[in-house]
Amino acid sequence: MRKDLALVSSLIPEGSRVLDLGCGDGQLLAHLMKAKGCQGSGVEIDPAAVLGAIRNGVPVVELDIDDDLPAFADHSYDVVVLSRTIQTLRGPEAVLRQMARIGGQLVVSVPNFGWWGNRLRLLRGRMPVSKDLPYEWYNSPNVRFTTLTDLQLLFDAVGLRIARRVTLTPHGNPLKLLDARANLFAGAAVYVLEAA
Repeated sequence: MRKDLALVSSLIPEGSRVLDLGCGDGQLLAHLMKAKGCQGSGVEIDPAAVLGAIRNGVPVVELDIDDDLPAFADHSYDVVVLSRTIQTLRGPEAVLRQMARIGGQLVVSVPNFGWWGNRLRLLRGRMPVSKDLPYEWYNSPNVRFTTLTDLQLLFDAVGLRIARRVTLTPHGNPLKLLDARANLFAGAAVYVLEAA
């Protein structure tokens, strides 16, 4: 399992009802169901990933996160996960509002466009490519790029409180920076959010 997914897993209480948005092949949910006794469902738009999730024994529905979250009932899950997906959404603010309606706790992980290596590449006149942002500008699924500072402003605007933030090095290891320096040195971050 990817290091960031292992971290996400560690933040989810045992026995939780989990909705994983953009679940890919269901690796996180399969682990949560087996190791932590969680019940879960995945949402994925890519048909090949949906088949992978089914092969991994994960209940999954093929839906568009930007448009189809109103189909889920209020407070129907304990935890809603959005792992490395927010940057691919057309309407991240609306999706966060829907997530807060669906579950009591949100776990969001995101690559940090503000990492110093990305800034350096921009200064050299090139779009950033890194371990956390591994695509060229022309073949990237990412439609939005955010820094950790900008993301916190979005959480505030949506009325979400950061219960916990874990910053990560570009290699996925925890970074012991929680202040403003994290925006410069973290390759990614994982947030646990609750309604303010």
